Amino acid sequence: MASPTTLAHSPCPNDTFVFHAWSAGLLPGAPPPEVTIADIDVTNTLAEQGGQDVLKISYAALPYVLDRYALLPCGGALGHGCGPLLLTRDALEPADLAGRVVAIPTERSTAYLLFRLWAARNVAGGEVRTVVMPFHRIMPAVQEGVVDAGLVIHEARFTFPAYGLHRLVDLGEDWEARTGLPIPLGAIVARRDLGEARLAGITEAIRASVRHAWADPGASVDHVRAHAQEMAPDVQRQHIALYVNGYTEDLGPEGRTAVRTLLGQAVRAGAVPPFASEALVPAGTG
Repeated sequence: MASPTTLAHSPCPNDTFVFHAWSAGLLPGAPPPEVTIADIDVTNTLAEQGGQDVLKISYAALPYVLDRYALLPCGGALGHGCGPLLLTRDALEPADLAGRVVAIPTERSTAYLLFRLWAARNVAGGEVRTVVMPFHRIMPAVQEGVVDAGLVIHEARFTFPAYGLHRLVDLGEDWEARTGLPIPLGAIVARRDLGEARLAGITEAIRASVRHAWADPGASVDHVRAHAQEMAPDVQRQHIALYVNGYTEDLGPEGRTAVRTLLGQAVRAGAVPPFASEALVPAGTG
C-alpha cells in the first residue's frame, strides 16, 4: 500500500478553503493527505529540505527547489488586484525611502521580490534597508515609527486603514501596469520523484478540492475560521474571493506566462538563482 501523501500549506483562508475537501476526505477516490499547516516561510523551508510530498510555497522560493519539486498547474494563488502593499506612517514619495528601514515578512516571498524590482526602478540606487519581522507585527511597527515603511500582504489590504497608514505603492498594480499579467504569489509544488501517475492523481485531487469548495462553500467555513481566528469573518470571505479564482483551478497560458516573466526578471536582477526554462513547465501540462 502506498504511503499517504504529505501536504503542507499555510493557515490563510484561501489555502484552508482550497484544500479542505481533499484534507477532510470528501473526495471519492482521493485518499486524504497528512496535513501540516504552517506559515509560508516554514513551508518554503520545508521545500528546501525536501521532505513533504506537496507544498504551498512562494513563487519567489520556487527557483531554489526546482531540482526536486515540480510546479503543479492548480491550487496556487495568482490574480489581479491582489498584490502586496508598501505602507508608511507619513505620506512619502518613493525617493524618500533611500536609506530608510522597511519591514518585510520574509526574504523568500513574492512580495519582497516585487519590492526589490520596484525599488531598483524608483529609489535612488535601489538602496533600502530591510528588516525581517513577523507579519502581524509589521503594521503596528510602522504605526509606532519603529520602521519607516512596511511590506504587507493578504488581509492587510483590507485592514491597513485602521492603523492610519498611507499606501505608498500597490506593488501588484505596478506589476500589472508594466506587464498586463496576473501576479504570481503562491505556488503548489510536488516532489518530482513521486512519478507521473501519482503527480497526475495529486493534480486531479487538488482540482477536485477547488471545485468542491466552490460548489459547497459552507462546508469549509468552520475549518477556515479555526485557522484564521484573529480575522473577522467578512475579511475571511474577502480574502477567499480575492485569492481563489480561475488561476487556482488551472494556471493556463496566461498564468504560466506570468510565472516565467516574474522569475525571468528576478534572475536578471540577481534576486534568485538561474534555472532551466523547462523546469517551469507545470507537471501534467506537457
